[in-house]
Amino acid sequence: MVDQNSNSLLERYQSLLEISRNLASTLDLETLLNHIAQAASDLSNAQAASILLYDEIKQVLYFDAATNLEEPLMRGLIVPVENSLAGWIVTHRQPLIISDTQKDPRHYANIAKSTNVTTTSMLGVPLIAKEKVIGVLEAINKLEGEFNQEDQELLMALGAQAAVAIENARLFQQSDLISELVHEVRTPLTSLNTAARLLLRSNGSEAMRQNLVEMILAETNRLSEMTTAFLDLARLESGRMRFKVQVFEIQPLLEECASLLQAKAQEKNVEIKVEIQPGVGQLKADEDMIKQVLLNLLSNAVKYNRPSGSITLTATSDQDEMILQVVDTGLGIPLESQPHIFEKFYRVPGTEKIAEGTGLGLSICKRIVDVHGGSIEMQSEPEIGTKFTIRLPLRAV
Repeated sequence: MVDQNSNSLLERYQSLLEISRNLASTLDLETLLNHIAQAASDLSNAQAASILLYDEIKQVLYFDAATNLEEPLMRGLIVPVENSLAGWIVTHRQPLIISDTQKDPRHYANIAKSTNVTTTSMLGVPLIAKEKVIGVLEAINKLEGEFNQEDQELLMALGAQAAVAIENARLFQQSDLISELVHEVRTPLTSLNTAARLLLRSNGSEAMRQNLVEMILAETNRLSEMTTAFLDLARLESGRMRFKVQVFEIQPLLEECASLLQAKAQEKNVEIKVEIQPGVGQLKADEDMIKQVLLNLLSNAVKYNRPSGSITLTATSDQDEMILQVVDTGLGIPLESQPHIFEKFYRVPGTEKIAEGTGLGLSICKRIVDVHGGSIEMQSEPEIGTKFTIRLPLRAV
């Protein structure tokens, strides 16, 4: 008679093989990390599992994926290498089983305050690729019994496959982003090269030289803005952007954003109005990040508005979410461009004649809202105007 435990272990290894095949075929880093975390939870029969990636330069660990945790802003939370169980695993490059984490002095209790999940038991294994530790895979709170040697062997096997898959996805992501950036900087570099050659000619008029200098300044500013935005987007997509989550009042933030854009709006004779639904109060999020999103949307609404137009910034809420809207009476977005509006480096054809831009602003906005567990949508009618709607969950407040 075949032992039931042997059957169970065989089934778990068969699941591991199937999971490994799926990991090898996934190159989207965020999707991959979520699959790994879920697989770790399933294989070890744990309440939750998480992946902490190691930043070798700053020598810290940061959460990049987790299961069964409702707080989306857990991504990016820092865990120190010193005085933490995950740090011990990275330093010693060895797996670790802890039956009672509350009694272990290495347990980093601050994470429980952010996630509202108390860790009682833990199994952690190092993620090692090409002899380098890239992070830690953790399963917490065994649902039945305690973590054992079989759980550890399964998680070590998963971790070995996961580390290779993560490195492959990172390389693919970096090469993809870099190729896009290189493609986009060619145009301003070509303009700068042409302007420099023309300036070297001594027979140019003073007016021509002045125009060329102004063009060089505009293109260098554009390159600077593009590289800054690109770095923001790269940090967001890799999960290395640090979030400072706090509870704050939404009305002062909206009023501040409107005030900051007021001067630019007045130059175009555009009116900015702020409308707050009575009872709209607090939001739990990274205030600076939400401010960045609103400023970007308001800036676009000013740039592409018509003289004597208007912009309305509103906030409403219900039991589940807060809804922020930026509505303008501008030029609108052509139907054929609307499906691409949140794509990296995309600019609506013809808008470069109206205002400068990097084509990254809306991609960054979407990524910030996504990380907060929310959504951003756009509705637009050419020659009538555009409305952006942001929905942010209130469950964490």
